[in-house]
Amino acid sequence: MENIFGERVYLLRKKAGLSQKQLGEVLHLSNKAICTMEGGSRGTTIEKLVKLAEYFHVSTDYLLGITDDPTWRGAPLEEK
Repeated sequence: MENIFGERVYLLRKKAGLSQKQLGEVLHLSNKAICTMEGGSRGTTIEKLVKLAEYFHVSTDYLLGITDDPTWRGAPLEEK
């Protein structure tokens, strides 16, 4: 089974110039938890999925691999 979610989290994290530790701080997770999420041996909660989408300004459908269109369709967000 493909790990689209983990791959997309990894690519978004790298594009943002964040370490696993830094992303973990955003989500209140350890860097090991981020590592296992990106590697596909750990999923996430709905709350953290939404937080990832808001932080990276992408759709949850994109993170989950339902679409290849990352376009954010939510309300405008404040600066990070």
